[in-house]
Amino acid sequence: MAALRGVSRLLTRRALNTAPKRGYADEMSFTFAAGNQVFYDAQSVRQVDVPSFSGSFGILPKHVPTLAVLKPGVVTVFENDGNVKKIFVSSGTVTINEDSSVQVLAEEAAPVENIDISAAREILSKAQGELSSAATEQARAEASIAIEVGEALVKAAE
Repeated sequence: MAALRGVSRLLTRRALNTAPKRGYADEMSFTFAAGNQVFYDAQSVRQVDVPSFSGSFGILPKHVPTLAVLKPGVVTVFENDGNVKKIFVSSGTVTINEDSSVQVLAEEAAPVENIDISAAREILSKAQGELSSAATEQARAEASIAIEVGEALVKAAE
């Protein structure tokens, strides 16, 4: 038994000594694209806030590597010059890498200032109507997703 503990300690020490050391950057390279547009292409930014199913969270340089799914909502980008950009996303992913680079890939995205509130309300109303008339489980699921996106779209536009 003592021999096993010795081997275990040796393996643990060896693993710790050979484990790659994570470096931290002082700035964050940010890429943000959707099927319809590239918003940022490896540009340096101060901070990014993203809506996630585990809760909204902020990303700063030196953030721990993460992979998350975006929920419908607003991605807020704090640029180095002090400007703040708000972009609505319907869904997508965010990847935070060890080198402090961040990629947001959205299914659909649009700057918040381009959202027409009456069109957003119409999308929500149509989705609610589809839910009430849905005959299959798949149709109900699709309508529920459309409602979630519509509600987030209206909230972003208000």
